[in-house]
Amino acid sequence: MFESKSGIFLIGGLGFFAFAFLSNAVVPILMYRDLPEKTSYEVVNPNLIYQFEDLSRRYPKQFKAAFGKPTREACAEALEIGHKIYIGEGCWHCHSQFVRPVSNEDRRWGPVAQTEEYQNELQRPVLFGTRRVGPDLSREGGRRSNGWHAVHFFRPKMLSPDSPMPEYPWLFDGSPDKPNRRGLALITYVQWLGSWLESYPYYEDYVPIGQGGEE
Repeated sequence: MFESKSGIFLIGGLGFFAFAFLSNAVVPILMYRDLPEKTSYEVVNPNLIYQFEDLSRRYPKQFKAAFGKPTREACAEALEIGHKIYIGEGCWHCHSQFVRPVSNEDRRWGPVAQTEEYQNELQRPVLFGTRRVGPDLSREGGRRSNGWHAVHFFRPKMLSPDSPMPEYPWLFDGSPDKPNRRGLALITYVQWLGSWLESYPYYEDYVPIGQGGEE
């Protein structure tokens, strides 16, 4: 059998599978096994704080009821809640979070995904995804405003008439300008994706609240 053409293809296929498994699974595990896994608090960065404070200004009544003040601790809490909602609502079914090094994906979605980006508790489970009914979201943060995301979650067709994305009215208290705790958390989570990259939109005149910014 192994001397036939089909046998050669079988051995070759198994060999390529083994190589792929070693290079994409075993080697990264060995490389990063000693790298500590970051907590949700540790992954909060200035870019995300900017977005979180923007939410507090856009929706002051809803934000205060949900998270009080836009502190780093509150932002970490929102990230954890938003991550759970993202999973619970099945967003990962249609949106991947992994930019692959093939087919010029970096031109469409941004820099190719790096292993170290997934070494934190918000990547458990890792939401690589296999379908792209919607765009990959691993570089979504900062590309659109919080207001855009609020309207998009409330009624996607208001912004993308042909969108197959379902509506999420339960993330709001009646209208897109009244996101509730869950809605604010999910927006925070989406704005976090890719916020650690240098390519993330930089807000040069931004001063965090408590450091000379608005109170």
